[in-house]
Amino acid sequence: MTRLIIVSNRTPGKAPAAGGLAVALKKTLSERDGFWLGWSGNFAEKPAKEAQFQTIDGLDIAQIDLTREDHKAYYAGFSNSILWPAFHLRLDLTDIQSHWYEGYRRVNAQFADALVPHLRPDDIIWVHDYHLIPLASELRRRNVRNRIGFYLHIPFPTPDALHAIPHHEELLKDLVTYDLVGFQAQRDVAAFNEFIAHEQMYKEAGGIPVVIDLGNTVLDAFPIGSDPDAFARLATSPNAQKMHKRVARAMNGRAVLLGVDRLDYSKGLPQRVQSYEKLLENNANLRRTVHMIQIAPPSRDTIKEYQVISDELDAAVGRLTGRFAEPDWLPITYVKRAYSQASLAGLYRLARVGLVTPLRDGMNLVAHEYIGAQDPEDPGVLVLSRFAGAAELFHEALLINPFDTDETAEAMRQAIAMPLDERKARWKRLMETARAHNVDHWAANYLDALAGTRAAEASHEPQERAMLAAGSLASGHATARAPLLPPWLRSVFG
Repeated sequence: MTRLIIVSNRTPGKAPAAGGLAVALKKTLSERDGFWLGWSGNFAEKPAKEAQFQTIDGLDIAQIDLTREDHKAYYAGFSNSILWPAFHLRLDLTDIQSHWYEGYRRVNAQFADALVPHLRPDDIIWVHDYHLIPLASELRRRNVRNRIGFYLHIPFPTPDALHAIPHHEELLKDLVTYDLVGFQAQRDVAAFNEFIAHEQMYKEAGGIPVVIDLGNTVLDAFPIGSDPDAFARLATSPNAQKMHKRVARAMNGRAVLLGVDRLDYSKGLPQRVQSYEKLLENNANLRRTVHMIQIAPPSRDTIKEYQVISDELDAAVGRLTGRFAEPDWLPITYVKRAYSQASLAGLYRLARVGLVTPLRDGMNLVAHEYIGAQDPEDPGVLVLSRFAGAAELFHEALLINPFDTDETAEAMRQAIAMPLDERKARWKRLMETARAHNVDHWAANYLDALAGTRAAEASHEPQERAMLAAGSLASGHATARAPLLPPWLRSVFG
């Protein structure tokens, strides 16, 4: 069997993974030969070029150390102070320092140097996320001819935001060095195409455009999922039931509105609290009968912008509490720490309303997990931002604009008041969709497409295979494809 080589910023640790990328890929790699390469989490003044291998949970894990200076430039700097805010359309939060890009390239070159000695000619390499966009280019410079795929877990930016990123021309050329570039949503494929169209119009107006030669690169949407049936089982496990019963006793029959998010400015947490405040303001009869729980463990708290969002959320919660709290009732519980998957599953099952309201998000697996954990006989209601990739899948959720606090508050009210029959009908369709887009299907569909990219080169004209997209989002994979660009626009590739 062809080996699978996974490369990401971090590798799985010895502690149980809480969810997301690590859980998805550990299962995929466990079913194949291969290994996972990433940063060890350690610093060294002169890191060794060779990766250090160890076995974790039965997986071969290869790790490299970084210098503190390079890690700061690569991770906190270029990746999370420039790429992350720009890809999430928060240009006001970008902190552009030119030397960070040099460190970003150096670390990607270090990853390539560590990977090359361990590659076999038929290995498939799967690179993950915005930290490692240049890795394929670095590998090609080292004469690696393997199939290399890239998957972007966050949204792809609009043309204006892309133009604001230093060295964006080089990054785009790095992206099209991959055989397959996977995105979370059709929205992201369209954003890439929009940039191409923008440059063509600029060229026709007499400007000098950014020329992107897509060559044989395939662009496609592969929406990631969770394991909804596993979450359904987890929600009835002893540990989940312990959390469920403990919180239910404290709620004393009140309807719970639940948010579970990493503390990040992309998640729209202050706006969510403001929407809940409007719900209480406009519906006095709901006071004392509802309670909001917001779980938001800190992340990247050494970056200034994350300290700011923490302060904003503290202020919003404090204002809400001061305005509506009674001696025997608090409107909200705000918790700044992480919980196990079992505990979260118990809370998901308890919550009448699941709040997934990011301002912009790649997919948001909390939406998948909330659906999976529901009681089929008494399911809750998902309130979902239109700007999460999950909104392309979960049409039966209550879709909202998270910037519109009145609309979000009204969706909360509708969710609380929704009759049982409607809740059950909506949940049934949501669960069917979550199963169709589970994590196993996601990985299999992506790897099947990556394995087929070389075969596709022989059967498509260059311009046709340059811009291919999923023929059916509902199918969860990309076997039937059609060019996204109209014929008049293909001249940009010439």
